[in-house]
Formats: sequence, C-alpha cells, structure tokens
Amino acid sequence: MPKEVYLDNSATTAVLPRAVQDMDECFLRSYGNPSSLHQKGIEAERILKHARHIIADSIGADDKSIIFTGSGTEANNLAIQGVAHAYARFGKHLITTSIEHPSVLNTFKALEDEGFSVSYIDADRYGNIDIDDINAAIRDDTVLVSVMYVNNEVGSILPVQDIGQLLKRGDHRIIFHIDAVQAYGKLPLKPLIPFADLMTISAHKIHGPKGIAALYIRDGIRIKPLIYGGGQERDIRSGTENVPGAAGFAAAASVLSSESAGYLSDLKQMLAKGILEAVSNASINGPDVDKGAPHILNISFNGVRGEVLVHALEQEGIYVSTGSACSSRKQKVSHVLKAMGLPTASCESAIRFSLSTLNTQDDIEYTINAVRHIVPSLMRFSRR
Repeated sequence: MPKEVYLDNSATTAVLPRAVQDMDECFLRSYGNPSSLHQKGIEAERILKHARHIIADSIGADDKSIIFTGSGTEANNLAIQGVAHAYARFGKHLITTSIEHPSVLNTFKALEDEGFSVSYIDADRYGNIDIDDINAAIRDDTVLVSVMYVNNEVGSILPVQDIGQLLKRGDHRIIFHIDAVQAYGKLPLKPLIPFADLMTISAHKIHGPKGIAALYIRDGIRIKPLIYGGGQERDIRSGTENVPGAAGFAAAASVLSSESAGYLSDLKQMLAKGILEAVSNASINGPDVDKGAPHILNISFNGVRGEVLVHALEQEGIYVSTGSACSSRKQKVSHVLKAMGLPTASCESAIRFSLSTLNTQDDIEYTINAVRHIVPSLMRFSRR
C-alpha cells in the first residue's frame, strides 16, 4: 500500500481524537436537549455554553456574539441575506469581490434576483484586491460589504482590516462581513474584531467535525433569520442545537496555536521549491509563496489536465484537489483563476495543495518525488 498523504485540508481536515472523544461523551451520556429543564438538558446546555465561550475566546469576541450554524455556507447566507433584508429600507446596494467562495457569490446572485444591486470588485493576477476599488464602489445606498480574508483556492490574503477601517470612517453605516473560514487557525482573527460586524468561521477546517460552524455578530447588528422555529440561538437560528458538534468544534478551537502558521509556511515553501525544481512546466498561481496564506499553494502544470493529475496522485496515496470542494465535481474552470485573468490552459491544469499541522516534511518529500515522476509521464501521454 502506498503512503497516505492528505493535502486537501482546505476542503476538510481530519478530526482530532480529542474532538471525537468529546463528541462521544455527548452522543452516549450528555445527550439531552439543551432547552429541556431536567438534568440531561442542563448538562447539554452547560456543554453548549462552554463551547460558545471557547470559540468566542479564540477570535477575541464576547460569548453572546457567537451564533452556531450547520455550516460555513449557512453562516455566510445568514450574514449576507440576514443583513440585506434587515437593512433594505436603508439601501439595496451590496459590495463583494469576484473571487469569493460560492456560498457568498451565489447568495449575492440570489439577492440580485430579488432586486438588490451588487458591485463585484475584481482581483489582480495574484488574487489580490485594491481597497481603492472598494472605496470607489461605495454609494449612498450601500448597506453591506462582504469580503473573504483568505481565498480558498490560491491563498491570497485580502486587506480586510484596511477595508474595515475604511468603512468605520465612512459618513454612513455600512455593515462589514468577513468570511474567515480559510483564515481561522492560520492567521490571527482577534485584530479584526474591532472592525468586523460579522465573521464566519467553521469547525471542519481546523480538525473539528463537519456540520457545525459559527457566525460572529457584533452587538447591535440586526439580522433577519433564515430559519424560524423555537427561537434558539437568540432567535437568530432556530432549531435544536448540535451539542456534539459544538463540543467537537470547541475541542479543536482550544488547541489552536499561533505557532502553526510558521510550521505550515515552512512546509509550503519546501513544497513549492521542490515542485518548481522537479518539473519545468509548473507555475504558481496567486501570490508569491512567502506572501499568501501559509497553508494554500496553487500550481498549474501546463500540458496536464488538473483532474487527471489529481487521480494520478491519488494512485500514489496523495490527496489534492483542483479547487473549491464545493464545485470541483462539476469540472468547471475555476471562477477564481478566471477572475485573476489566467489563460484557460493554466486554469485547466491547476492543482491546489493545502496543508495542515498534521502534515510532515516526509509527506512533502514524498509528494515532490511523486510529482517528479508523474507529471512528465502524463505530458508524454498527452502528446500522443
């Protein structure tokens, strides 16, 4: 059997044993409904309260500002639709970027169908945006700006703190939402809290379980709910809370370390250098290796189709992707790479390597050696 090397951590991560243990406790013993008045309910409520505190503390927020959701996609929808509908009487103009995650872009497209006006800020060839373009797009009827912190496909770091400062200086109130799903656990989020009105984070990107995420909502921000029911989560997100998921989320959040970024960056540098030296047809998409997020590396292997290389690497036990896991099965050219102005051939040959602290130098060396042998073979085959 080949060595297994998982390098698709931007899609999801392996769940930490401690998170599994804490979730098992909820499944097997503390399984009550946190809204119930008896002891089982009180135990579940205690676990939920503790989880909310751990997650809030990890981003420097108050406990009451954290709303649990079923996914990052739901949290993004709740933030964007919730604000757009709650503040529609003040204006119906919204701003985002052309390289956002589909859960953001498709939400804005749905709002356009409802009569909202959306300005999409373009990215440059490195996946960056210019804050002056944000400033130029602001109108008197602008009510919301939504920008991701780290792009999930190329790892560019967008200037969200500068955008937040710009919006705070404005003459009228504009709500600012940050999709921090790919930044959580890799870049510090606490410095953003003074400038963010809403922020999305997710458990399964930091070695927590799938099916649980959170939306930070600054005190005083109004949100129109997407889901109505029993009034859980401060009447913002009804439905019986996912207590095991919250417990697993908290377990993963409690072991986040500021040292992770340096470790990941070293692995990324090693991987980029090794691949560029191993094959002549490789080129990096997005920011320079030392300027982007520490865990995402997007490389085009010109002359080799990305999905073919994905499966060839899988045969060697190496798991990577062609882009966002939310759209990769549809085999469409990446909207992010297209927005960056890359030629079609580069888009079709792009591979995303995404790292976690569970990866090792041995994993990286193994991957480089595999690429060194596989890519020339695929190129010879494609010329036939």
